[in-house]
Amino acid sequence: MCIGIPMQIVAVDSNGTTWCTRDGEDRSEVDIGLVGPQPPGTWLLVFLGSAREVLTEDSARTIAQALDGVAAALAGGDFEHFFADLIDREPQLPQHLRPTATSDVHEDSST
Repeated sequence: MCIGIPMQIVAVDSNGTTWCTRDGEDRSEVDIGLVGPQPPGTWLLVFLGSAREVLTEDSARTIAQALDGVAAALAGGDFEHFFADLIDREPQLPQHLRPTATSDVHEDSST
């Protein structure tokens, strides 16, 4: 399973190297070739040292909470509060998996 980690750009040095952090402390070099140059403060979804997507701060927070929830569950701790946005609601399909509106045109099955 591939798990992307939300990381925030904290610096871009004079060589163009982009440095990111997840926790505000440990800095990691991140390849931004797939997302292009981004300013410090930008949130990225990072997998294996490469940024795969630019995130909003809200999306980064939601993903980070979900990852913290998985870690808590694996450790045998309480994890429900990490998934507050999923409690007491029906799951929804992503937009690309939802049915599209169909027209009133029907195929003729007699041919």
